[in-house]
Amino acid sequence: MTAEDLQPYQRIVQDVKGQVRLGQLKGNDKLPSTRELAEDYRVAPGTVQRALAELRQEGVIYSHQGRGSFIRESAADAVADPTSQAIKRLQERVDELSERLARLEAGKGKR
Repeated sequence: MTAEDLQPYQRIVQDVKGQVRLGQLKGNDKLPSTRELAEDYRVAPGTVQRALAELRQEGVIYSHQGRGSFIRESAADAVADPTSQAIKRLQERVDELSERLARLEAGKGKR
């Protein structure tokens, strides 16, 4: 799907997620205001609000009334591609198994 195929709000969602994925936006970074985003993307404020609602629902951002929207600490996990997530889970499992093996081997030496 090309950028032209996306709805305007989806383009904003994809851009924010991409910036998180690339490390350009990190946990607790503040997003520009709705008005600023509307101007940047040349869309109506309601379109920005729809994008922000989707980002909140997906766990990428959180919002504070009157203060703005911020990137969640866990946003990188929320936007990671499935392959990266699978690799991370495999690495965690290998680490866990390595620790168990080390404990078993240490227990054998005590006999």
